[in-house]
Amino acid sequence: MHIENSTINDLDEIFRLYAIASEYQKSKKTVVVWPTFERQLVETEIAENRQWKLLIGEEIACVWATTFSDEQIWEERNADAAIYIHRIATNPKFRGQNFVSLIVAWAKAYAKSCGKDFVRLDTLGNNDKLIAHYTSAGFRFLGMFELKNTDGLPSHYHGEPAALFEIQLDKNDA
Repeated sequence: MHIENSTINDLDEIFRLYAIASEYQKSKKTVVVWPTFERQLVETEIAENRQWKLLIGEEIACVWATTFSDEQIWEERNADAAIYIHRIATNPKFRGQNFVSLIVAWAKAYAKSCGKDFVRLDTLGNNDKLIAHYTSAGFRFLGMFELKNTDGLPSHYHGEPAALFEIQLDKNDA
């Protein structure tokens, strides 16, 4: 198992995993379901080496995106040196293997190598199970926040509070 940047050749698989994640969200009757994301968004992430994949053998087991700025969601906290994780989607063949913990370990090392002090992520709506999952993976739950400006964000960010999570790195994290 290893982590590397996604390539343009992974685009169809990434969108397949996003569609599966949306269907899973619907089946769990979550308040917020992922929309169909713009292909250009993911193409840009791939071109900027911000779209990632966890491979088991040659098969994509999980994907996610990163950014170093997330001003609309994190507002004044965006001034902190942080890496932000978005859209973790797991191949159902590999579900239940706690990839979030693997992503956290990777993200801490990646953030440290980029001179960042925090690893952050958000989710939408008050989803108790997901909040518990992220906190068990090492994130501190900061609470629920109403977003002030959702212009330009994907549609699922409109009208729902954001649950914000962070891990503050220390000199022992690697």
